[in-house]
Amino acid sequence: MAMPIDQQLRYWGIAGVVFIALLWVMGDVLLPFITGMAIAYFLNPVVTKLQNRGMPRALAVSALMALAIGVVVLAGVLVIPAVVSQAVQFSETAPDLLARLQEFLSARFPDIAQLEETLRNSLSSIGEAIRDRGAALAQGVLRSVSGLVSALVFMVVTPVVAFYLLLDWERLVRQIDDLLPRQHAPVLRHLAGEIDASIAGFVRGQVTVCFILAAYYATALGQIGLQFGLAIGVTAGLISFIPYIGAILGGVLAIGVGLWQFWGSPLEIGLVLAVFAFGQVLEGNILVPRIVGNSVRLHPVWLLFAVSAFGALLGFTGMLIAVPLAASIGVLVRFGVGQYMDSKLYGKGSGKP
Repeated sequence: MAMPIDQQLRYWGIAGVVFIALLWVMGDVLLPFITGMAIAYFLNPVVTKLQNRGMPRALAVSALMALAIGVVVLAGVLVIPAVVSQAVQFSETAPDLLARLQEFLSARFPDIAQLEETLRNSLSSIGEAIRDRGAALAQGVLRSVSGLVSALVFMVVTPVVAFYLLLDWERLVRQIDDLLPRQHAPVLRHLAGEIDASIAGFVRGQVTVCFILAAYYATALGQIGLQFGLAIGVTAGLISFIPYIGAILGGVLAIGVGLWQFWGSPLEIGLVLAVFAFGQVLEGNILVPRIVGNSVRLHPVWLLFAVSAFGALLGFTGMLIAVPLAASIGVLVRFGVGQYMDSKLYGKGSGKP
């Protein structure tokens, strides 16, 4: 005899609460394992394709992990230190940038002279805050991520977890399927398929788009000669998973720095504008339709809320799992709405309009 629905909901609710509590309590400990699971999920389709072409799965996993580790090591040696260095320099230069902005506004718009004192105080306080806290924030991030013990654990555990999960992925999927409650197994398989399609369509695709845009913005701004172009370009690209936010933030920073650096040279300022305009065309008309697809999109407000909420609750681990969980919750909400629309509570089949 099947368990009553109210008891099932009670047990599933308890399981959900325990799961969230474990994430909250053990967030830092679970970080390398969650990162390894994310890497394995991201790379599994490539391993499957290589396996379908006749390559043994163990060999495919080993080759792909070696390539991924090489790319990460290369980025860690060449790119990340330069980005952090430019970010610290930008935080130290911010007061001068804002002071020049104040002079520019005062000279070009004399009608706002009555607001000059307020503007001066506001810009000065913002600049000092960026200078005083920007470097401390960057150093704090570096210490939290690359502290000696935690960094060693993270660098060792993460690839090991990813390697073994990739190696045993198919067996693990079968074992999880065997553990599903038989009464709800078809529905759970259907929901899992939709969640996988949503995550695959958005997360895998959008991560690829973000890295392409980060490389494009950083390279293009560097070719123009924009100061802090590498840090601005990488930042703009990596936060492009939220539509328009990456381009707006990166564009504002790049144009502000460009006005400060290239004032009197409209060609370079125009090139900075052209870089972000072309980036938007590239993202909206080529990258997103071809890589992410038009069928799976998450609303920007929902993404912002998910990143903020899970980040506040679970720290960096929460931010890491925010987008996949947002995609999963979206699928479950759509399923719940569909069930409601088919229910007597909604009134379907009751003869009412």
